[in-house]
Amino acid sequence: MSLTRLHIETFRNIASAQLLPAEGINLIYGQNGSGKTSILEAIYFLGMGRSFRSHLSQRVIQHSDDKLTLFANLKVQDKESKIGLRRFRSGETEVKIDGDKVKRLSTLAESLPIQVITPESFALLFEGPKSRRQFIDWGAFHCDKTFHSAWINVKRILKQRNQLLKNEASYAQIQYWDRELVRYSEVVTDIRTQYVNSLNELLKGIIEEFLPQVDVKISFTRGWDSKTDYAQLLEAQYPRDISSGNTASGPHKADLRLRVGSLPVQDALSRGQLKLLVCALRIAQGKLLKQQIDKHSIYLVDDLPSELDARHRQLLLQQLIDTGAQVFVTAIDPAAILDSLNTPPSKVFHVEQGRVTVIEQPTRE
Repeated sequence: MSLTRLHIETFRNIASAQLLPAEGINLIYGQNGSGKTSILEAIYFLGMGRSFRSHLSQRVIQHSDDKLTLFANLKVQDKESKIGLRRFRSGETEVKIDGDKVKRLSTLAESLPIQVITPESFALLFEGPKSRRQFIDWGAFHCDKTFHSAWINVKRILKQRNQLLKNEASYAQIQYWDRELVRYSEVVTDIRTQYVNSLNELLKGIIEEFLPQVDVKISFTRGWDSKTDYAQLLEAQYPRDISSGNTASGPHKADLRLRVGSLPVQDALSRGQLKLLVCALRIAQGKLLKQQIDKHSIYLVDDLPSELDARHRQLLLQQLIDTGAQVFVTAIDPAAILDSLNTPPSKVFHVEQGRVTVIEQPTRE
């Protein structure tokens, strides 16, 4: 799967741009503030309906306009489809796939699976469990069609249960919701567990390439003691939950634990090693998607040279090439990428003040 055409309009500092990306490595270079990261952000926005840089989507719309427009041609095997998104400053979103209006943004995510590697990717390791749950759930969503509806039901029931807890409802009133919560939680947890187990098989080899001297152990925690029946736990924790007004245990507390020996990876590895570990996680996730549903991810790699030496840049780029996926990678100095590749990138774009130019014959600067 790859983008064959990308149109961006009134997105950040890009008034209007059209790119014809190639399969393989697409190098985008330019000075800070030129708009190169905005191209990656636009692709992500088109696939997810939101930004990876800001929770306020209105901020990505140029001040002079009331909307942004993104459009792409997407090649999947021998078929080509068209995806379009328009976001208004009011918050309204219009999405079309092959001319048909789409109501759910999850349909976009299903059509355009995206992996992002940015300097902010450390959030996966340093922030709370939420970012790691989102990492697991990205794969669970793409690899099992029953996951999304089950997880939506878990969140809906938790919202209802927490409201009852805040209202100090009796357990008899809550018990019905607990039965439903247990039912959907088991579905969500089984899918997550199977996904992490499959991911671990691929991940071992990639981590050995990136961090050969480090033994990283990865395990999934479901959000409650695996030896305890969840229904019994909910009833036993009712007094505690009623006191706090929230459900203390469940799939909404699940996490992915990464350790070196007895230490969390955050304490055991350097920043450069942690960046390689995050890259390994993303690459493994993309490879597993290809194995399970025969669909490539699109990789968005921002500021790749940052905190990686030449050897690790070369290793990471080779791993990305080996996925067979389309890759968009940005850099201030193109030489940092060109010197790390055995063959030239498939296409090179230069960005300056929001204007995008194709470089036909890239040179090492």
